Amino acid sequence: MEHNHPHSLDMNLGNAFKIGITINIVFVIVEASYGFFSNSMALVADAGHNLSDVLALVFSWVAVILSQRKPTMKFTYGFRRSTILIALLNTILLLAAVAFIVWETIERMGKPLEINPNSVITVAAIGIAVNGFTAWLFMKGKKHDLNIRSAFVHFIADALVSLGVVVAGIIMAFTGIVWVDSLVSFVIIAVILYSSYHLLIDSVNLALDAVPENVNIEAIRNYLKSLPEVSDIHDLHIWALSTTDAALTVHLVTNTQTDVTFITNVQHQLHEQFDIEHATIQVEFGDTACETNCK
Repeated sequence: MEHNHPHSLDMNLGNAFKIGITINIVFVIVEASYGFFSNSMALVADAGHNLSDVLALVFSWVAVILSQRKPTMKFTYGFRRSTILIALLNTILLLAAVAFIVWETIERMGKPLEINPNSVITVAAIGIAVNGFTAWLFMKGKKHDLNIRSAFVHFIADALVSLGVVVAGIIMAFTGIVWVDSLVSFVIIAVILYSSYHLLIDSVNLALDAVPENVNIEAIRNYLKSLPEVSDIHDLHIWALSTTDAALTVHLVTNTQTDVTFITNVQHQLHEQFDIEHATIQVEFGDTACETNCK
């Protein structure tokens, strides 16, 4: 992972957020309106899902902007960790959308209504195009950031859900079986819960300073122990500074006297091989340095 994103990538992401938010807000309004007018909870559920993703985009954009602010005397790491908080907030929004959709679906199941399948098919088909295009906007950025990746995955899921709504509309048009609409809305709920679960786990892990998923701590430990100058290591800690950057601290016990060049080389290799942007290394020379601290 490249941490020093080129300026063009930041600009592209900014434009992707603007375009994605604009077209999805318009589509959510259209889809929700047609959903209520055509009595289709599948469309309403899909609109609710899309709305949660629009809000997620807005908050993710805010997080990206905050993460670029320089550190202050109070916030010495800067504001990059706000991206982790935003990921948690996105999960809460998704769960709120689930609660709304479940309530509305159960309410309408007890009230047999005539559903306009043509509206369902047309609007959901537009949804496939809108969600597919939005996912494409974040195709490149998904490699660098959990928030961007979650946005990409969500909109791909939305496109597939919209495809399911189209299929439901076709079934209703040819068979007249209206309960298929409620069935699809529950499938959408399952999709939201599935995506929410994984986003929640990733977000909580980062918030609790767990080793980021893309970092192999055992490989790092083995690399450090393999260094000719190192006899042992202890107090190895790796955590996320944001959804894109990782930090590391470690104590290296050496069997030979080293200088700053040794530390610089290790930091460089940690960055190149393991995507560790910030590495703080304390060198302890001599066997006795490790007697009480090594673990």
